[in-house]
Amino acid sequence: MMTVKTNASMSRLIASAAVAFGLLAAAPALAAGGAAHPRSGGFSFEGPFGVYDQGQLQRGYKVYQEVCAACHSMNLMHYRNLGDRHGPFWNPKYPNPNDNPVVKALAKEVQVPDIDSETGEPIQRDATPADKFRSPYPNATAAAAGNGGAAPPDLSVMAKARHDGANYIYSLLSGYREAPAGLTIREGQHYNPYMAGDLTPFWTGDKHHVPEGGFIAMPPPLRNGQVTYDDGSPQTVDQYAKDVAAFIAWTSEPKMVERKQAGFGVIIFLLIFAGLTYASYRRVWKGVAH
Repeated sequence: MMTVKTNASMSRLIASAAVAFGLLAAAPALAAGGAAHPRSGGFSFEGPFGVYDQGQLQRGYKVYQEVCAACHSMNLMHYRNLGDRHGPFWNPKYPNPNDNPVVKALAKEVQVPDIDSETGEPIQRDATPADKFRSPYPNATAAAAGNGGAAPPDLSVMAKARHDGANYIYSLLSGYREAPAGLTIREGQHYNPYMAGDLTPFWTGDKHHVPEGGFIAMPPPLRNGQVTYDDGSPQTVDQYAKDVAAFIAWTSEPKMVERKQAGFGVIIFLLIFAGLTYASYRRVWKGVAH
């Protein structure tokens, strides 16, 4: 009887393993589609010794201000941050970014809401370095109402909120494509192979070859020649997307360069400390049998 029970248990175990193996083998087919892997933007700040390209950050701010700021807020950023160390308009002559004349001029170009101190009435005034980036909508409800029921996300830390941050943003903004034949697109939606989603319910073609990507409500925001660059950089969708992705990466982690430098210093210290510790050990225990 023991042998029979053992054989029965082994049979059930083998059957369970076979079912599990079958499910794993079928997983790729069930998970057909999915977002395409982001393309590399070749950013200067990648890697342990990478730093931000100040010229690229300046161009990225211009793209954000002239294009993205119409819908997307950056509620964690102040205009003075533009003059922070390693920021777009950092100038060592002005260690206090509030004194940076470029930052002052950029802030003055923007009108922000305020309250008249004498009448209490709402007014618009020139921004100062101390002000937060102007929000395109007074509140989340107004933002949702103006965008088909979904408020555009805040971009302050978007590069940290998405896997492969800057590369993802760059790929998404420059990756809009014509929908492949056989894909049914709902009104107000746009196809993008880098957008997360499952297109299976909208795909009438081969179910084992569902297109990559998903639908996004935001129409293509960039077009060639849309933003004028003064430094001779290409005025193309690809360059705009790369520059604004770098700028969003900086707003997401403005102290990245300092963090890398501090980490490198700590590693050097630990290596020196380890060497001194080993030398002391050899000196103290010299001639002592172990």
